[in-house]
Amino acid sequence: MRLTPLDIQNHRFASRWRGLDPMEVESFLQLLAEDYEALLRERDQLADRVRGLERRVDELSQNEKLLQDTLVMAQTLSEDLKRTAMKESEVMVSEAEVKAEKVLDAAHRRAAKLAEDIRTMRQLRGRMAAALRQTIETHLALLDTLSSGGSEDAEAEKVAYLTRPKGP
Repeated sequence: MRLTPLDIQNHRFASRWRGLDPMEVESFLQLLAEDYEALLRERDQLADRVRGLERRVDELSQNEKLLQDTLVMAQTLSEDLKRTAMKESEVMVSEAEVKAEKVLDAAHRRAAKLAEDIRTMRQLRGRMAAALRQTIETHLALLDTLSSGGSEDAEAEKVAYLTRPKGP
């Protein structure tokens, strides 16, 4: 049976012949009741404090769980961002390589066209030089014929010989 401070104060002892001093017993019971009441109040305060601390521990545990979840999510997001960035950079590098190949191919085609143009121009120059040489030789032959005064048939053969096409 639990005693309350009021039980201690209201308790009466049976009297016996030559028993205890009632005043001393009363003052002791009063003192005991006050101490017991103080201990009960302190116990209630400590129990309240324990409940408050348990609530705080629960809150902190929930916050810790939330922080752990947030950290895991941040790490996952960070890894996803890294993977995405790597894929994007690989795509950009591939696109740049394709573009570079196209530029190189265009440059090679342009160089081949220029080489062909140069070859055509050299051939044309050669033909033009040959034609000019032939024309000059024909005119020189005509001048020689006019200045030497030879027969007309010989001269006609000479002109025909000199004016005929040469080369391929």
